[in-house]
Amino acid sequence: MAKRVLVAYALWAVGGPLGLHHLYLGRDSHALLWMLTLGGFGFGWSREFLRIPAYVKEANQDAEKERKPRNAPPPVSPVRFAGQVCVGIYFGTVALIGLNSLNFFYLIVLPLSMGAGVHLVSNVGQQTSDLTKTLTACLVTSPIFYGSSLSPLPISLAASITATQHRRFKPPRTPGSQNNLGPRLYRLSLAWLAFSAPLGYCIFHNTTATLYYLSDSIAALLDIFWFLPGLRGALEYILLIPYRILCVLTGGGYYDEAWKKVLEILLREYTEREKTALKVLSLETEASLEEINRSYREMAKTWHPDHNPNRDAEKMFVKVQEAYEVLLRWHKPHRFT
Repeated sequence: MAKRVLVAYALWAVGGPLGLHHLYLGRDSHALLWMLTLGGFGFGWSREFLRIPAYVKEANQDAEKERKPRNAPPPVSPVRFAGQVCVGIYFGTVALIGLNSLNFFYLIVLPLSMGAGVHLVSNVGQQTSDLTKTLTACLVTSPIFYGSSLSPLPISLAASITATQHRRFKPPRTPGSQNNLGPRLYRLSLAWLAFSAPLGYCIFHNTTATLYYLSDSIAALLDIFWFLPGLRGALEYILLIPYRILCVLTGGGYYDEAWKKVLEILLREYTEREKTALKVLSLETEASLEEINRSYREMAKTWHPDHNPNRDAEKMFVKVQEAYEVLLRWHKPHRFT
């Protein structure tokens, strides 16, 4: 049966972030990508409002007649390339959270996970790429940045460039293949399970460690933009979107402050570095800025090399100075408001 634009829009509105409209149109790779990223982190889902008619037309053309193979590669798409990089980093981050205890993680597990994310974006729509070469680019790049917290970025860039260089159109579909909903859902379920199972295991069995990791990541992200309160506010708004959606679905109060308080507590969790700084200055976890300044002045005076002949005085004075700078950053204005 011919696909209808109104049905596609209805599914986009009801379950767009889960890829229901793509599943309806036979775009299984796109549907899986949306399931794993909640609609391309929300941005891709909103962008599709104007693209759905083209998706429906493409699906109906495939159903009416067999698509002819094309030898020329598809044009380069900056949006697709950006999506490859972002999803590659996203898959790498998920692997870091859920699979970093595995042997040879940085040499095998991390690059393969990121290569799968990049290839998933490469496979959206009528395009695809060479999976083997994409994974090879990841495996070759990973040892160069072994163990670095920034390694997902260069690995994802290398994989995305390789995938773009080897882009091509998919071969024609087998007539009636998109009508086999059962096998399609089965494959999508297996793919979703393979992605979510390690992350779910990590969340439920390492809850505390996961929360600390998330709080440190969010706090570090917001800390970058502490001097731009407008941008910081926009990022915080995005973080609160899941709560607002929950309120709409459950009929709860949209302006309830409960989630904001939870988020504030989460973001105010001290990192390990800040806990060490508190110990150096002999302070409690809820120390005020005034208490931090007072303790710093007292300890700096005590351990200053000009006043303390102890040979470890200079080393301790440097520790006191570094601890004070760490805690001052934590008390930057507008960081958590």
